[in-house]
Amino acid sequence: MDPALRLKYLEAMGVPVWIRREPETDGGDEGCRKNDDEALWLQLEEEIARCTRCSLHRTRTHVVPGVGNHHAEWMLIGEAPGEQEDLKGEPFVGRAGQLLTEMLRALGLDREQVFITNVLKCRPPGNRDPKPDEVVACEPFLMRQIALIRPRIILAVGRIAAQNLLKTTTPLGRLRGRVHRYDEIPLVVIYHPAYLLRNPAAKRQAWEDLKFAWRVYSENRQGNHG
Repeated sequence: MDPALRLKYLEAMGVPVWIRREPETDGGDEGCRKNDDEALWLQLEEEIARCTRCSLHRTRTHVVPGVGNHHAEWMLIGEAPGEQEDLKGEPFVGRAGQLLTEMLRALGLDREQVFITNVLKCRPPGNRDPKPDEVVACEPFLMRQIALIRPRIILAVGRIAAQNLLKTTTPLGRLRGRVHRYDEIPLVVIYHPAYLLRNPAAKRQAWEDLKFAWRVYSENRQGNHG
């Protein structure tokens, strides 16, 4: 991580810093791939919108399938939509979502460059933890999203997302700082931004997690090009 990246993290900590953005490029192959996959994405989002596989469809305002680049190299997976997400139909749009956006900017990533979704596509009443049957009902949607995006790295955002993705009850502290795998894709566990809002002192550890994720991503990218 170079000094410029550290300055970007200062902005996530509340210190304004100008960030130079690199223009995105879109080659011919990528354009063809996007066209080929568009129909599959539309079909998937329609299925999610009509889903009645579990009882959450009775209490939702909107489904929250996910948002971002359908061919992102970074994919972030949280736990479930909250109240604001349920109202808007988009993940991570409240205060925690704003902090998540700043965390991404610390890595030099715009929110539009990544894909953000949740284990559950509907809000559990009262923001309770997902039930096992709800996770099972939604898992095929998530698996199809991952297959379509084919990210180079997955960030599991928070304990509940990490434990459900990795099928474990291991505490968050023991999951952080290690490379896990989901369908052969490197997966790194990070703190949920809502936790960081409650515990600002943990932002230093969160920065270490982000730097670790960047190293894992860079190594994976270099390995695939090697």
